[in-house]
Amino acid sequence: MQEPSSDAAAPRNEPIQALASFGAKFDHAAVASRRIRDLLPIYHDLLGGMLAMGGDNIRVGYRALQLRYANGNRVELMEPLEGSHFFDTFFERNNLGGLHHVTFKVDDIELVVEAMRAMGYSLTGLFLQDASWLEVFLHPREAFGTLIQLAQGDGSYEDEGDMTLEDVLAGHGTRGNGAPSP
Repeated sequence: MQEPSSDAAAPRNEPIQALASFGAKFDHAAVASRRIRDLLPIYHDLLGGMLAMGGDNIRVGYRALQLRYANGNRVELMEPLEGSHFFDTFFERNNLGGLHHVTFKVDDIELVVEAMRAMGYSLTGLFLQDASWLEVFLHPREAFGTLIQLAQGDGSYEDEGDMTLEDVLAGHGTRGNGAPSP
């Protein structure tokens, strides 16, 4: 096995250290499918995830719910809303679905964006219009095939009250559009 040259490894160590200095902490991994219901036998029934939060992102065109596990970690399950083209390219590459992105929360998204641009990364999906959830993505081309989301949130999406899994799937959850999941 050939060892990577020290020149090749060095640039990838700096961004990790730099983002850690901005408070970057792993938050969740997201799995997308054409139907969340197809993912539930694994992530809910088999692995024991319990609903943490969920709802529709009408701006982008998907429904998501997060399941929390006994150790506090979370997995997000996603599906397209009817008529949405948000996942078209993703499903062209991954017909059945699969890992969509991993999310790291940061303390100051604007500083993170500035630092990453200074490091030479090209960012995509910058969204700073809603103070409750600010985000930017590192494209899979620059992240070894994985979409990386960097986000800053105020926690308002995490209080879902008495909502049930069926509420989210029926489109009646927080930010729901009233249309049921397929």
